[in-house]
Amino acid sequence: MSVKRTGWIWHESFNWHNTGNGSGFFAPGGHVQPGQSFDHPATKGRFASLVQASGYDEQLIALRPSTATDDEILRVHTQEYLDRVEALNATGGDAGESAVFGPRGVPIARLAAGAAVRAVRAVLSGEVDNAYALVRPAGHHAEPDRGRGYCIFANTSIAARVAQSEFGVERIAIVDWDVHHGNGTQAAFWDDPSVLTISLHQEQLYPVDSGFRSENGGPGAEGTSINIPLPAGTGDEGYLTALRQVVIPALDRFRPDFIIVGSGMDASATDPLGRMVVTSEGFRALSREMVRAAERLTAGRIVFSHEGGYSAEYVPFCGMAVLEELSGIPSGVEDPYLVFMRSYPQLAIQPWQREAIEAAAALVERVPAPVPA
Repeated sequence: MSVKRTGWIWHESFNWHNTGNGSGFFAPGGHVQPGQSFDHPATKGRFASLVQASGYDEQLIALRPSTATDDEILRVHTQEYLDRVEALNATGGDAGESAVFGPRGVPIARLAAGAAVRAVRAVLSGEVDNAYALVRPAGHHAEPDRGRGYCIFANTSIAARVAQSEFGVERIAIVDWDVHHGNGTQAAFWDDPSVLTISLHQEQLYPVDSGFRSENGGPGAEGTSINIPLPAGTGDEGYLTALRQVVIPALDRFRPDFIIVGSGMDASATDPLGRMVVTSEGFRALSREMVRAAERLTAGRIVFSHEGGYSAEYVPFCGMAVLEELSGIPSGVEDPYLVFMRSYPQLAIQPWQREAIEAAAALVERVPAPVPA
């Protein structure tokens, strides 16, 4: 594994994103006692803390994020939606559906989108070989006209549009392995044949009415949307099989010039919002395959932008495994959970999981290949 110049983005402001004092994703009141949101600061902040406490940040290239501009945001979102969100900035509110933010929270959401953009610019300009943007709030549920599921702005989609407009990147693939369907990313490029969106997710988890295999792209972009809904309980082997049998062949057929990974970690074995059984070694294997695909297809140009992941205790170890694969540099950090997780029978692929993967694999032949010049 060769050593790479890996960019690293984190900003303390992401710890200040306020999702309220309800319980889980419900506002306090009535029989809902005040508590904390599933998306609380430690779910991302502890990952950043481990990177720093272990000294691993010294092996990475720190990139300072910039704030996403109106022009960048409007490449994905509507003016009406942006105006509505900005009008809530002073008081805080809900950007749509369970996309809560506190007073003066819009600049933080802009910074998260800007961090994804900064990572893309750094890679495409040659400043770094690849990059990881650890951001909060996440973005893959945000649709052009509303926020959803903790997401306010569509971070990776905005970054992809910047790659196209500023760097002339013709074909982009966005691979999203967050445990929830990347509905917002899919919506942003539904009619655009230049962007391949692939989502691996737990079937009918969130949003419950999206993420089906039948959703393949709009008119003129048929085949550029691939959904891989996996049964609850899928573990390391199932995810890796899905990547090898569906994602990688789809990338090989589409032949992107650039790859973005929606690096959600809520498919982990300890996450409160998913029912999957992926370990840090599973995320390591997935990342290794994606880095290899990028080396083969895009001269190594790949950006990981953090999405969900709500196990504050386990996300840091999953994240370190991903960073090691991106950079090619060992961290010396050992995952203490693996001592007992390795014995989980759920890590092995099950027949019904294999059936779901094989059904999704049939979608690969619909992916449009580039037309020779």
